[in-house]
Amino acid sequence: MRISRVCRLLLCCLSLVLTWEISNPSHASDPPQQGTAKQIDLGGDVSLEVLYIPPGKFMMGSTPEEKAWATGIEGGATPGTERESYEGEQPRPMQVKDGFWMGRTEVSVGQFKRFIEESGYVTDAEQPDGETQVFDPEWKITAKAPPHPWISMKGKSWRDPNFGFPLRNSYPVVCVSWNDGRAFCKWLTERERKAGRLPDGLEYRLPTEAEWAYACRGGSKESHYFWWGNDLRDGEGRLNISAVDFLPGRNKIWPLANAPWSDGFAFVSPVDQYGEKGRNGFGLADMCGGVWEIVLDDFDPKGGHEELYVVEQNPRPVCRGGNYFDVPGNARCAVRLGLQGPAYSDSRDGFRICLGVPRR
Repeated sequence: MRISRVCRLLLCCLSLVLTWEISNPSHASDPPQQGTAKQIDLGGDVSLEVLYIPPGKFMMGSTPEEKAWATGIEGGATPGTERESYEGEQPRPMQVKDGFWMGRTEVSVGQFKRFIEESGYVTDAEQPDGETQVFDPEWKITAKAPPHPWISMKGKSWRDPNFGFPLRNSYPVVCVSWNDGRAFCKWLTERERKAGRLPDGLEYRLPTEAEWAYACRGGSKESHYFWWGNDLRDGEGRLNISAVDFLPGRNKIWPLANAPWSDGFAFVSPVDQYGEKGRNGFGLADMCGGVWEIVLDDFDPKGGHEELYVVEQNPRPVCRGGNYFDVPGNARCAVRLGLQGPAYSDSRDGFRICLGVPRR
């Protein structure tokens, strides 16, 4: 009789333990190791890779010396504007308290196409009154014309960003808005949850600005200009920015400051084009240059925040990292801008996904 009661008590305790472990999966096993990769099946032989990034500390922002370099001869950014002030007066120590998973690359055309095929979603640029910023093929380089060949056009979208050449599935998707990026993440969350593959307490979403800035620096606690350090020359073979590459159908390169080498692409390059050399300490590709990456936060011109920053009126989503058209000084880790609004899209803008605790 006594043995039977003991057995029942042990079984009851075991049941309680198992119930607690199932409802608290973060305690059921150790967290993943930094750089652990996970393949997400999107269907149709298309997948998306995310990497685990542990909690950590980093420096957000830039020094006066970095801003001076960015607007100098080598950096090439326009001096005398307030743009660099958006980075804050000095680097500030910040902490990302929760580990998260992040896309190795920006979301590609092929991955976004799967989302559209399965969901039927219509992007902001494709709405009846929609339009997007694209390259103007009639643009001429003259002494009087500003070197900004971008115009707003209707009838253009992620399907045709007006680059003048076919957009392969391996290119990062562009001409997508903050709304469009959020819709992709919502679709992916619901898809993975329905398949039973989504860990409890997590969702797919855009990264917060702090998560993005921490991830961009690749684990470095120093405030370097780029994720590899301060020397632009060490960036050769690592990123896609304004360099020595002829524009399509022309014998000229982008004006103003250029990286002193060819990166192989006058416009945008395919994701992860530069392989291991183009990946930072966390294994993330294309964190500087390529396309601007839209994040979850609203824009604060005084600088980025450790916690998610949201405004109630006239929200302007933050974008980070620079793009293929940018001069070197505008493609640093600290560079940040605010978009015109949640529905704004541009052929220089894309996004990267995050798998983490819900934030918004």
